Amino acid sequence: MQITIEIPHNLLDAIHSHSKDFAHQAKMAMASKLYELGTLSTGMAAQLVGIERGEFLLTLSQYGVAFIDLDQDELLADLKNA
Repeated sequence: MQITIEIPHNLLDAIHSHSKDFAHQAKMAMASKLYELGTLSTGMAAQLVGIERGEFLLTLSQYGVAFIDLDQDELLADLKNA
């Protein structure tokens, strides 16, 4: 499937970006949000962007998404079982 979005050229000029860079950033933003919402796994999100899973995980913080999203009880249970 392909999604097409019209982006005005003056927008790319205003944010000092090239279309290829902007397309990658848009895919990463979408994949990060879908991961954060629990819609995609990290592997599926990385595949959407076209990068390796490890690179996706390392890039999440740039998009304001936590690498690990556990509440206190889940974290304590994980530590207890480690």
